[in-house]
Amino acid sequence: MGYYAGKRILIIGGTGTVGRGLIKELVKQNPKVIRIFSRDEYKQYIMEKELNDSSQFRYLIGDVRDYDRLERAMNNIDIVFNLAAMKHVPACEYNPTEAIRTNITGMENVIKAAISNDVECVVFTSSDKAINPSNTYGATKLLAEKLVQSANFSKGESKTKFVAVRFGNIMGSRGSVIPLFKKQIGESKKITVTDHNMTRFMMTLSDAVRLIMNSAEKALGGEIFILKMPVIRLIDLAETVIEETVKKIGLKISDIQIEDIGIRPGERKFEELMTRQESEYAFDLENTYVVTTENCTDYYKNCKKAEIMSYNSSDIEPISKEEIRKLLLEEGLV
Repeated sequence: MGYYAGKRILIIGGTGTVGRGLIKELVKQNPKVIRIFSRDEYKQYIMEKELNDSSQFRYLIGDVRDYDRLERAMNNIDIVFNLAAMKHVPACEYNPTEAIRTNITGMENVIKAAISNDVECVVFTSSDKAINPSNTYGATKLLAEKLVQSANFSKGESKTKFVAVRFGNIMGSRGSVIPLFKKQIGESKKITVTDHNMTRFMMTLSDAVRLIMNSAEKALGGEIFILKMPVIRLIDLAETVIEETVKKIGLKISDIQIEDIGIRPGERKFEELMTRQESEYAFDLENTYVVTTENCTDYYKNCKKAEIMSYNSSDIEPISKEEIRKLLLEEGLV
């Protein structure tokens, strides 16, 4: 019997890539009910057809911006995963008010509704772009992280623990460059790359799901959990996707052109997962770092202290193209 056995779970933004992966793993532990909350009725319809289990799943149409709807959705719930967000960097740059409403006000609504319903645990999914943010998306994620940590001190007598996890780029997710590269290869024999030397932290969907499930189970409340993940150079990823894709569609590598289009608004050449200052309050849990707050330092006193450093993709040696290829093939992405 796992931690989630018999639990009543709400997944906000549950029809996305991570939500679908999370549901697949949660059902293995036989939770009592999984409520899937999103504003996309078509995706819910498709998911309902695929899952085909009316006894274990509930499908709730709603928006994280709507407190009253969230409050009702959390009634009698044990665990909440908030996956809902505006994630597209240029879209957030050009529509900052909308990003604030979803990513910040939405998280604030989740916190208030969870406290009102005395939920056991809330897990918020943040991003490496929250560290020293250079764009609107990162700034909204940073402030949402601060709300999550603050909630642990302002929740009154509620038992709710609030936890955050930081993601890198999830390979193959909606908005990932991998599906875009494959589409461009098939349609125009040309792929567009923002910058050849750009580096990114990459994680698989399996990694992302494991991180958020383990964090809910292990946390005391107030922590930020960060998976140790490989760094990939964008040009290496592009070349590997080309090499694997052309085999399947009858083209040659020389048929495909790589066009450098420059960095988009709000983007930067590298990402960070943990600042040097945060590392002073962090512990090394083998595959994961956990950044603690004052109230939970003693909880990890028997764990190894993290190395004092900035966890930065420009300072870490990128993995090789063969290692990238292995990841892509294992995840079925090429």
